[in-house]
Amino acid sequence: MTKPRPIKRSPALVQFSRDHHFALLLVWKIRQGLRLGVEPQRIGNYITFFFENYLKSHFKQEEELLFKELDEHDNLRLNAEQDHKAIYELYDKIKRQPGLLLVKEFADKLEQHIRFEERLLFAHLQNFLTESQLNFILQKIEAIHFPQKEDDWQDVFWMKT
Repeated sequence: MTKPRPIKRSPALVQFSRDHHFALLLVWKIRQGLRLGVEPQRIGNYITFFFENYLKSHFKQEEELLFKELDEHDNLRLNAEQDHKAIYELYDKIKRQPGLLLVKEFADKLEQHIRFEERLLFAHLQNFLTESQLNFILQKIEAIHFPQKEDDWQDVFWMKT
């Protein structure tokens, strides 16, 4: 069986994929914390920090620069928007009262959403959008996207002590 070839990503979408890698590290940290029996409150505190400092702006950039380029009735756009809404709702619940099931559900939903965007939505965008539209997105993302901030969270609950 041959190994699948890597997806050639449009430069307009590369930064979004880098952000996704960083968010998948969040998923890994959550799952490590769960495996180690860390209190949901500690994990929830990190989710809140990460969401406010990284995910919120990432979602906004996707919604304003990518999703709006697709028809408002496009099924993949609708799926992505529904995912964002569901992730926001989980985040709000975690902020109020983090619990093991909520934290696990958040990690699962975030990973599923990232995989969906990487495998389906981005390929759809690359096939649907013109080179001019992709270049416009690239210019916009380069103008507003800053280098990834260092994750300076002190409670590294995902590390075995």
